Amino acid sequence: MFKRRNRDDGIDGRIDTLIGRSASIQGDIDFSGGLHLDGRVAGSVRATADGAVSISEHAVIEGSVAAAHVVLNGRVNGDIFGHERVVLGSKAKVQGNVHYGVIEMALGAQISGKLVPRSNDAARAPAAATGVFDGPQTAP
Repeated sequence: MFKRRNRDDGIDGRIDTLIGRSASIQGDIDFSGGLHLDGRVAGSVRATADGAVSISEHAVIEGSVAAAHVVLNGRVNGDIFGHERVVLGSKAKVQGNVHYGVIEMALGAQISGKLVPRSNDAARAPAAATGVFDGPQTAP
């Protein structure tokens, strides 16, 4: 629906859902395709296995983020699960662990948590099983 002009951010250029700067959402967001977030979310943001999320410098998420591609320039207070790629811009602030397949960090990005590399097999297993990637699965 929306096309991005800058394609070097890890997202394929397609934005299906746009949440504006003045929007505030209470609850989880499950989506497919591309999501660009400028507003505030009090809840988790989860994509289908091939989804991508772009979080602007104005955006704040109070919960976890899980997608194949995560581009962050804003603030996330929760864990990030980017099973393919995570890009942290210079204004990115994360209070939580960052699980990644490949990571790119700009000078100035801040993480208060652990960087956790993910193997390709472990990263794809939860997405293939449920259709929604929601982070690591633990055995009972």
